[in-house]
Amino acid sequence: MFKKILIANRGEIAVRVIRACREMEIPTVAVYSEADRPSLHVRYADEAFCIGPPPSTESYLAMDKIIEVAKKTQAEAIHPGYGFLAENAAFAGLCEREGITFIGPSSKAMRVTGSKTSARTLAKEVGVPVVPGTTHDLTDEEVAQTAAEMGYPILIKAAGGGGGKGMRIVASDEELTSAIRAARSEASSSFGDPAIYVEKYLQRPRHIEMQILGDKYGDVIYLGERECSIQRRHQKVIEESPSPIITPDLRRRMGEAAVALAKASGYNNAGTMEFLVDQDRSFYFLEVNARLQVEHPVTEMVTGIDLVKEQILIAAGEKLRYRQEDIKLRGAAIECRIYAEDPDNNFMPSPGKIWGLRSPGGPGVRDESGVYEGYEVPLYYDPLISKLVAWGRDREEALERMRRALREYVIQGIKTTIPFHRRVLEDPDFLKGDFDTTFIETRFTERVATGARRHQEVALIAAAIHAYLKEKRAEVPRPQVTAPATGSPWKMAARQDGLRRR
Repeated sequence: MFKKILIANRGEIAVRVIRACREMEIPTVAVYSEADRPSLHVRYADEAFCIGPPPSTESYLAMDKIIEVAKKTQAEAIHPGYGFLAENAAFAGLCEREGITFIGPSSKAMRVTGSKTSARTLAKEVGVPVVPGTTHDLTDEEVAQTAAEMGYPILIKAAGGGGGKGMRIVASDEELTSAIRAARSEASSSFGDPAIYVEKYLQRPRHIEMQILGDKYGDVIYLGERECSIQRRHQKVIEESPSPIITPDLRRRMGEAAVALAKASGYNNAGTMEFLVDQDRSFYFLEVNARLQVEHPVTEMVTGIDLVKEQILIAAGEKLRYRQEDIKLRGAAIECRIYAEDPDNNFMPSPGKIWGLRSPGGPGVRDESGVYEGYEVPLYYDPLISKLVAWGRDREEALERMRRALREYVIQGIKTTIPFHRRVLEDPDFLKGDFDTTFIETRFTERVATGARRHQEVALIAAAIHAYLKEKRAEVPRPQVTAPATGSPWKMAARQDGLRRR
């Protein structure tokens, strides 16, 4: 087993990995930017090193600096978390050349699966149905030509990353140029790779993903699905397992497709195969997330398997500890991503100091947080500050516990998406499981806006009442009491009491 692990990430996922390492009695090394000096993961780790200024290109994406710290501290392995360098094949290859274990798939497997275009090509070769689209990176001119041939709407996607970054829906020629520019810019800043490709945009699909684990000896299993259709701007905000629409037969067929794709690519460690499911419950391969997912806790809750520990064990050369028949889904789990954003102001980022914090707890509730009372949320990074997870014996109980936990959760000093999640979890369509990837944009945005207007109206009324009462109080004459220049405080109190009685 490793004697020391470096975590090449920040926030709640860095804290999550450190906790797993502590349970395994493995010392940890944190890296941080100048903006993250007071961060929780810096405090939790056994050692911590600053690697540069706030921009991620000069810190969390600076491969040479991270390798330098690993060598300096004699860290034998690097866990990349998710985002930043987690799906960067060049970084995985650099670790291999430097004799440092990358806790994730090999650089070879990542080149095949980490690129969305090559993963689509492989899926076709092994007989997994894919969403219509291109299988190679495109120039701007090729994007325009593909759009004309395929017909709108189309989806422009970053070839080298996930998480909704570098993704744009395009409905017409007029939107195409600006969408290409925006997708390339976001892909470059998020993954260091401006490459893009095109898919046909499917109308009202469900976004379902399958968690897999594979060891270095060719064994791969699937751990059930996650429902990820509640999205805003292609970014997942609520996830659950199991999905309300997946039958045992569909789960088996999607799981077997995920395993076939993983084996064909030589994939090992934790990973996720993402699919779209249409209204006829036909599924189509979308992409591979060659890393741990943000929403991995819901799978952990229903399977009882610690995915981070399994990642570490697999990277250390151990065989899978589970067979496919060992995997049973117990109960249901749901996750709400808590962002430092203002849901009543178009989800604008809300950085600032957290001066009050009360985290929820109780049966079946898990809060994966990267903040604390007194912490100042920086502006430079993704505004995800915690993941709130609730488990129940069934979906209904999980939702009941999540609603209770959201009522308990208090974060003061900044705006968060907690009120937004409360509104979603009271929505009749969501409670019935009747939703798709367009849920927030087409059926919920207006409801959120209406709720925001009501909050504004209440605030205006309260402000008017407050001003009126303040003005009335100012009109009431107050008795003038002059304290004696000398004398004990007891005599002064008695004199004032006599004046009040008169």
